[in-house]
Amino acid sequence: MCGITGIFDLEQRRDVARDLLGRMNEAQHHRGPDEGGLHIEPGVGLGHRRLSIIDLATGQQPLFNEDGSVAVVFNGEIYNYRELIPELLAAGHRFHTRSDTEVIVHAWEEWGEACVERFRGMFAFALWDRKRETLFLARDRLGVKPLFYAYLPGGWLIFGSELKSLLPHPLFARKVDPLAVEEYFALGYVAEPRAIFQSAAKLPPAHTLSLRRGSRPGAPRRYWQVRFSVDQRPSLADACQELEARLQESVALRMVAEVPLGAFLSGGVDSSAVVATMAGLSAEPVNTCSIAFADPAYNESEFAAKVAERYHTRHFVETVESDDFDLMDTLAWLYDEPYADSSAIPTYRVCELARKHVTVALSGDGGDESFAGYRRYRQHLAEERMRGVLPLAVRKPLFGLLGRCYPKADWAPRPLRAKTTFQSLARDAVAAYFQSVSIVRSDARARLFSPAFDQELGGYRAIEVFRQHMRGAQIDDPLALPQFLDLHTYLVGDINTKVDRASMAHSLEVREPLMDHKLVEWLASLPPELKVRGQDGKYLLKKAMEPHLPADVLYRPKKGFAVPLARWFRGPLAARARATLLGARLLDTGWFNPDHLRHVVDSHQAGLRDHSALIWTLMMFDAFLRVVVDGQTSERVAARSLAA
Repeated sequence: MCGITGIFDLEQRRDVARDLLGRMNEAQHHRGPDEGGLHIEPGVGLGHRRLSIIDLATGQQPLFNEDGSVAVVFNGEIYNYRELIPELLAAGHRFHTRSDTEVIVHAWEEWGEACVERFRGMFAFALWDRKRETLFLARDRLGVKPLFYAYLPGGWLIFGSELKSLLPHPLFARKVDPLAVEEYFALGYVAEPRAIFQSAAKLPPAHTLSLRRGSRPGAPRRYWQVRFSVDQRPSLADACQELEARLQESVALRMVAEVPLGAFLSGGVDSSAVVATMAGLSAEPVNTCSIAFADPAYNESEFAAKVAERYHTRHFVETVESDDFDLMDTLAWLYDEPYADSSAIPTYRVCELARKHVTVALSGDGGDESFAGYRRYRQHLAEERMRGVLPLAVRKPLFGLLGRCYPKADWAPRPLRAKTTFQSLARDAVAAYFQSVSIVRSDARARLFSPAFDQELGGYRAIEVFRQHMRGAQIDDPLALPQFLDLHTYLVGDINTKVDRASMAHSLEVREPLMDHKLVEWLASLPPELKVRGQDGKYLLKKAMEPHLPADVLYRPKKGFAVPLARWFRGPLAARARATLLGARLLDTGWFNPDHLRHVVDSHQAGLRDHSALIWTLMMFDAFLRVVVDGQTSERVAARSLAA
């Protein structure tokens, strides 16, 4: 795992300043503390920070082809590189290393832009071909690894693994994009391809960008798209058997490393399935890492311990105090953009623990999306059955009225909290699902934002993120809609972002076998009844794992990495929350309604409403403004973030 950065002159061959490229590269030193490398030639500069995983002796970057005309800087892993080497050797290419990085340069020479279609892995890379005067940027299919870029005045392009690698460039403007702010408060993150600053963008997953000097830059090109279409209806027994085989293959590919390797073990179905599979493939005990919470309401460590005991893993556990909220500024510095998923705190801690024992860790991320594990999927299916009974022309006025009139009842038992359901039934399927995943829903955002900010938005609403993805969707059942949208939005913008930044903060490589694109394609071809059965999600995965995992691990209610936000903002963080929401930094933006901010903090701290998600979202936005926009990163925060 590594960090990459670079500067490219789109028009001429002007000199690239070595000290500037060096500062951009060192801004993400935490991503690769083992080695650093720069390559500069007229009009091009490439930078790389290396975390050594494979070919420790000769895998330095930038890496070149035989005659030095093609150079690459690469972040990630090409898991099938050993399969590609013989094919490239037969075509006449000569290898000087044993690294997966060298496969990229020779694959480019052999297959051009189509080389990415041959790669199986997680990756973001930049390749410079001097003979073609072409810079080629690429990102993996599911967006596991990040890649930011920006066009600058005067005909320059800069890029990097993290936004912080672009900030040192004097021509990069830190002007916040109002449309990105709307997306952040709706989703909790800024969705691809937008970035929080107007001058920057993210290369979307499964896209490449080819830039030829002297030619007008084109748009990113998609090279892969998951297709949800029921192509087969295997029996449950056959599907379980094939799933086990595919899991073994995916996990085995990700166990190749020349450094200590282990796995996260939360006690949930996904990570437990990965650990069980690893144990079956390893002659040595698997290293497993778990976080225990001091608050029993959030603690799942007993289930992780059961799996660890069953497979005799070398199990490492650390307890996190319930009031572990001293990371807010650190998270703002790490994520560069505002990021509102509070589970970033325990994720940071489990990565911190894992790095003490291993350099590579396998995770269970991606299982909920492909196996249909989220409870909101079952809710969506129930609503779709109701939407199928009445046309939208009838539902919209009927349930719209009920949604407006029915009281908000966060305190009531779940069956009585019908306001959200009524609001969903008044919408089409895409709008309803967008509403269900929004941190701050549309009506709440209307109260939160000022009229001046709404004017800046010019009518833009974050639901356009979902609408845009659906224009290219290939789905043929109701369950596929939320799965498709999550694979393109939540998985990329929230889950993958969270894990990448938290792991890289500790120079830890995380690999996700449940995000193998071949596995994802196969699961997308299965009928929905193999994923959801009654009120049970992940049906196929659970049935396949029954011989390998305890029943209470497979069939207990899902918890996830939660933190007690509501209690924090009425207790130890009450004063800080009030000072932030009513402070000058948020109000000086002119984007928020001050009366509504006061109402939010007053009603939450009085126990009248639970506004904890909104308060956290606002506090993390304030931290972003202070740490990233204003550059008030304390030495303590930077030192902690770079300690690994």
